[in-house]
Amino acid sequence: MSLIRRIDLRDAGAGSATTDYRAAVPRADFDIEAAVPAVHAICEEVRTRGLDAIVEFGEKFDGVRVDDIRVAPAAMQDALDRLEPDIRAGLEESIRRLRATCANELEQDAVTDLGPGARVTHRKVPVGRVGLYVPGGLAPLVSSVLMNVVPAQTAGVESIALASPPQKEFGGAVHPTILAACALLGVEEVYAVGGAQAIAMFAYGVGPCRRVDLVTGPGNIWVVTAKRILKGQVGIDSEAGPTEIAILADDTGNAAYVAADLISQAEHDPLAASVLVTTSERLAAEVEAELDQQVAATKHSERITTALGGKQSAIVLVRDLEQGLDVVNAYAAEHLEIHTEDAAAWAARVRNAGAIFVGPHAPVSLGDYCAGSNHVLPTAGCACHSSGLSVRAFTKSVHVVDYTAAALAEVAAHVVTLAEAEDLPGHGAAITVRSTR
Repeated sequence: MSLIRRIDLRDAGAGSATTDYRAAVPRADFDIEAAVPAVHAICEEVRTRGLDAIVEFGEKFDGVRVDDIRVAPAAMQDALDRLEPDIRAGLEESIRRLRATCANELEQDAVTDLGPGARVTHRKVPVGRVGLYVPGGLAPLVSSVLMNVVPAQTAGVESIALASPPQKEFGGAVHPTILAACALLGVEEVYAVGGAQAIAMFAYGVGPCRRVDLVTGPGNIWVVTAKRILKGQVGIDSEAGPTEIAILADDTGNAAYVAADLISQAEHDPLAASVLVTTSERLAAEVEAELDQQVAATKHSERITTALGGKQSAIVLVRDLEQGLDVVNAYAAEHLEIHTEDAAAWAARVRNAGAIFVGPHAPVSLGDYCAGSNHVLPTAGCACHSSGLSVRAFTKSVHVVDYTAAALAEVAAHVVTLAEAEDLPGHGAAITVRSTR
């Protein structure tokens, strides 16, 4: 019996028939609304009881009591001093590549002169203070430190706070590799706080942590739900759910590569989605055989088997690559790999994906760590309207309007007319007073 099911869409959407491909490739159950009551209660406790509530929730959910939630700078430096040289080298190279791509994302002010003395400037301004969340549950995601911090620093954010769950294994400290990455990047404000209580701490400003303007970073359903509840109180990047990979492949695809890439994302979480969309029954069969071999030999085989066997994972058969393109655009995956002949041409036609990986030598794992791209990406189909984390997420736009008296006079009659059309005479009076006083 195969570890992963098949869905046959080859007859779907043929002729004049229409098919909802997004519904045809289901996702894992990730019911934020069901978690709202419990998470709302946590956020209210943090808002009303402050630090005491944070400490109690840490003891309850993380299994360790941490009374002093702020990490001492010396602890971060010590973690960096103890970091294995090869891990440090990997982090430094990832930072170097990410800084380069982030620098190219910086937007310049756009100045438009609409006439003599009439100027509008579209100014990009960095957010003042951000709270960055780094998960530490099934795996300490040190790479997420980089993916959050580097674009924030490149954008010019002046105040950065970071939170990650306390680790029972390390006596309530944040995972040492995460602390080392913070020290490497010069982040000095770090909190041993996880889950919904961390998001509430950022949003309300609790204990030693001042309120932030924006919260970014991935997390479990508790974190995601807290971001939804508190996004009126604080800005958020997205509501990122379980990770997912889709692969579009024809009969040129390498089954060993495809299987390894499906496994790489299934390794994250039992709810992770691994989807292969292919025109080739032969490739489908070879991938199934590779999955059997590779999963048996990997460390987290139980977690991976659960993810591959879930309803959110499948091998989807399509009649041709045109239909396959329709399927992956409808699915709007967090990560999309293209394993086809002329992969770049097919990738150029993809409209909906958090990130696109072109050809056999650009696996998602590369993007997770060292491609120079960001791995904090929209999930659950949100790539049809949302983007991944970037420098732009840490900036906001401000229009600066600069008109002289002559420039105002040139357009004054139009403003007064439009104000009267909306029955807002005070708006018009604010124009005419400038020509009579």
